[in-house]
Amino acid sequence: MPHARVILYREVDGTVPLLDWLARLPPKAKAKCLERLQRLRELGHELRRPHADYLRDEIYELRAKWGTVNYRMLYFFHGSVAAVVSHGIVKEGRVPPKAIDWARERKRKFETDPGRHTFEEEV
Repeated sequence: MPHARVILYREVDGTVPLLDWLARLPPKAKAKCLERLQRLRELGHELRRPHADYLRDEIYELRAKWGTVNYRMLYFFHGSVAAVVSHGIVKEGRVPPKAIDWARERKRKFETDPGRHTFEEEV
């Protein structure tokens, strides 16, 4: 079974957008999102719907739902073995284009200087 190294995107100031977002979620929703991150670790590029989906421009979403609320964590791949999780959103309707653009910009920054934008800790 393919495994992926899951990296969280870190801003230059040291903040980690996904961790900040997860901290604000209700405990059961957070647990559901953490389960999805584990599935990404286990399956990497092989992860598909209903747990993940391709959005556009090399940006993917991890999909979680708790109650009637849809949670999305946007990510991209760096090489063949690492998935970089950019940030999370609460989704109403379609994933907003601006959220995808943020992930694309973070992908560009990450590729320029991976060491500076890597946060790796088991979440």
